[in-house]
Amino acid sequence: MFADTPHGPTDTVEMPADAAYSSRPAPARLDPAYRSAALRSLADGVVDVLVVGGGVTGAGIALDAATRGLSVGLVEQRDFAAGTSSRSSKLIHGGLRYLEQFDFRLVREALHERSLLMTTLAPHLVSPLPFLFPLLHRVWERAYIGSGVTLYDVLAGINPSVPRHSHLSKTAALKLAPSLKDDAIIGALRYHDAQVDDARHTLEVVRTAATHGARVVAGARVVDFLHDGDRVSGVRVRDMAADEEIEIRARVVALAGGVWTTALETMAGVPDPVTVRASKGVHILVPKDRIDSRTAIVLRTESSVLFVLPWGAHWIIGTTDTAWQFAPDHPAANHADVAYLLEQTNRVLRDPLTEADVTAVYAGLRPLVDKEGLSESQLSREHVVRRPLPGLVSVAGGKYTTYRVMAADTVDAAAPDLVAHPDGDFPPSVTATVPLVGALTREEARERAAAHPAAALLEPQALDRIAHRYGALAVELLDEISAEPALAQPLPGGAGYLAAEVLHACRYEGALLVDDVLTRRTRMSIEATDRGLAAAPEVARIMGEALGWDDAHREAEVDRYRRRLAAERAAQAAPDDAAADAARTEVVDPRVR
Repeated sequence: MFADTPHGPTDTVEMPADAAYSSRPAPARLDPAYRSAALRSLADGVVDVLVVGGGVTGAGIALDAATRGLSVGLVEQRDFAAGTSSRSSKLIHGGLRYLEQFDFRLVREALHERSLLMTTLAPHLVSPLPFLFPLLHRVWERAYIGSGVTLYDVLAGINPSVPRHSHLSKTAALKLAPSLKDDAIIGALRYHDAQVDDARHTLEVVRTAATHGARVVAGARVVDFLHDGDRVSGVRVRDMAADEEIEIRARVVALAGGVWTTALETMAGVPDPVTVRASKGVHILVPKDRIDSRTAIVLRTESSVLFVLPWGAHWIIGTTDTAWQFAPDHPAANHADVAYLLEQTNRVLRDPLTEADVTAVYAGLRPLVDKEGLSESQLSREHVVRRPLPGLVSVAGGKYTTYRVMAADTVDAAAPDLVAHPDGDFPPSVTATVPLVGALTREEARERAAAHPAAALLEPQALDRIAHRYGALAVELLDEISAEPALAQPLPGGAGYLAAEVLHACRYEGALLVDDVLTRRTRMSIEATDRGLAAAPEVARIMGEALGWDDAHREAEVDRYRRRLAAERAAQAAPDDAAADAARTEVVDPRVR
């Protein structure tokens, strides 16, 4: 039942200190040779757990199972984090608004996970973020919101990972956020949550799973399920790179398909598949100089909340919460979504934002477990784990912050299919003590990077940035720069990203398409002035050298990215979801077909 790997549970209880880091197993390299070998290995044997879905929950399941000593495979139809896990609000938070729904258990659980991520699992990626909650009504609102934030602090525990909240006068609040209208605020509360690059974090969970023995493969789409009688015994996948099908046998198939879960359960033959409702969340980006504030801002709307979040040279503003009725592969923002976000933000700004200020837009889908009669904003963010057939477990719902708990619950649910006797021992989850492969504090990561011989080739700001984004893994980029100093140069039009990051994405992180690099390995698609278009040819050149592309392949990759941006812009001008979907699906990821 258990994998014969050198990285079992007893090897993984380590804290993110530099001395401890040196004793961890070497991080897996997800290069093309790894991918080919992983597919061959999966086709040739039987794994204990095969995970379907390479978002944060699927990656978390693979890591949880591998660190329990199980043999594990993971297949993802597109790219790791290609769906919801790269399109969130970039927050690690307890969900202050869920207190109004009396979902205290979820909030407590999420706050515990926030602390783990900030202190042990990914301190380089997850950082504290102060929030300003403007108050609009005298007396009652300060008491009402204040009691909620006090409870939020209490649920965070005795030694929270962020500062506790404080009450601010109108004068103090406007000093922190001068862009707020004088007549739109009578005071404020200040509290803290945390921020993360969701796609980069998901990718590190994937690499950590691979480091502990999981075989992870992107570009492998499930086209059918295998059965032995009434038992699910594996899947048939199409390798989108080789355009061929292979069968993978497993004792348990774990579905972590997010908004694809209903379709996957139906494909598996589940008689009463779970109904997952797709809720569209749209975010816009505006330049940092358009809002003068030293803190993030959270605003109440009629149905939910709206965040104004600092993100490098930009603010991220979001999100919407509306039903998406179309295929889940390429959710699209429409003109009404953008107008709504601007309208809600402008309620409190001295200098209103306009559509001309919007430099980028992205849309994602929340996988909410359906409950009849409730709107998208009312549906619980609790997760549901099911074992609908022997050999099959699935997880649906949940929120990004609690991915690790969702993963552990899913692997626990697989126990009946993995132990010979119902009372047999099943190893417990250990992922609360397993740092991700890049985990170091920011200070430690900066010191390690600065000590590398290639550090002298980088500007201090660039060195700081890669230490934050990659943590201990920054030395992998610096090794590449040592071998080829030209890689220390920023990409043309690349929002400060380095050429080395493109090569690293291919050699270490499993990138297969230009879109994988521009949208997830980096954030040029939302951070660059032209959404990464000027950088695309150089990205394709570097990727082509690493992956063996000819000139025609490189040109095709750049052309598809150019057409994707045009399709997104057309969708964002459309009046409704139907028109936006029609425009966006003119250009699709080639792995979705």
